[in-house]
Amino acid sequence: MVTRLERSVTSVSWIPRESIVGVMETAFKLGVAHYDAPPPDQLLNLDHMRDAGMFRFANELRGWIEVDNERVVGYGQVGRGYISNTQLKVGPAVTTFTGLEYPELRSQELVDDQTVRFVQTIGGRTGAPLPRTISALPYLTLVPPTVWTTLSLTMHADGRFEHELLGASPFPRHWIFDDTGKLCRKVAVADFHTWATTVFGDRTPWGGHELAALVIGVESPLERQLSARVLGGPHAPVVRRLKTGQELVRQGDVGTEIFLIMNGLLSVEVDGEAVGQVGPGAIVGERAVLGEGRRTASLTALTDVTVAVADASTFAVDALQQLRAQKDT
Repeated sequence: MVTRLERSVTSVSWIPRESIVGVMETAFKLGVAHYDAPPPDQLLNLDHMRDAGMFRFANELRGWIEVDNERVVGYGQVGRGYISNTQLKVGPAVTTFTGLEYPELRSQELVDDQTVRFVQTIGGRTGAPLPRTISALPYLTLVPPTVWTTLSLTMHADGRFEHELLGASPFPRHWIFDDTGKLCRKVAVADFHTWATTVFGDRTPWGGHELAALVIGVESPLERQLSARVLGGPHAPVVRRLKTGQELVRQGDVGTEIFLIMNGLLSVEVDGEAVGQVGPGAIVGERAVLGEGRRTASLTALTDVTVAVADASTFAVDALQQLRAQKDT
């Protein structure tokens, strides 16, 4: 008897708050362009999400295998890309630029009679012009850089499956959702400067050039709730930017601030030893507030990092205690 198994993995890409630096930042501050709200942690209908402007683009990889007598006897790949349009606002006028989707890059490989591996690259670019300097002639271009993600999905005859983000454009932020549509992984760094200055010509998968991405786990639901409190208050939070190698806090120092990591990756070090890493969405610094007012660990930037700074009074004490308890388990 032939059994058909279907699985999926999806990436959703969006422009997070405070992720644009340099000249283009002015357009966002003036309201000509806009940042995106974080997508929900459970996927909705992708067509509806795109039409509602909930992401910039998405890559949905779906694969299926047919199994008979514990052997793969058939397989195939479906899924598609979703490219959103871009709206720019100048005064009362709103101009919509149609997104340009590139051809899908797909591969299917029967690894053995037990395993099939699917790979899919989806991407494109906005139709809106983006003045930027590049490192080759003519040194200035109006063509926006390409955005993309490359996903893999490996399926086994016994029902197991794995997925992976093989590569992605340096910008915008990429989130990965599992077969149930649940947020499961994130790319830690959304690097606008690198994307704007280095992604041109053949420097994309369509030119045979892939870029690795730094992927991390997701924050807890409690951290997501606390993050909304930091970013959704009546006043914009203070934003601090760190270069690679800079310390956010040092173990033993006095501190009353709590931080929301917005972009990048921090190393957590206790007594000079690295004990973990934290990335976007994580809330850090609560232990000093709940304890004796001194930092219990050093936090050092492994990449360029952006954090939102919040006063301890922003949070209820019981919420911070719950957060600490979660991290201790």
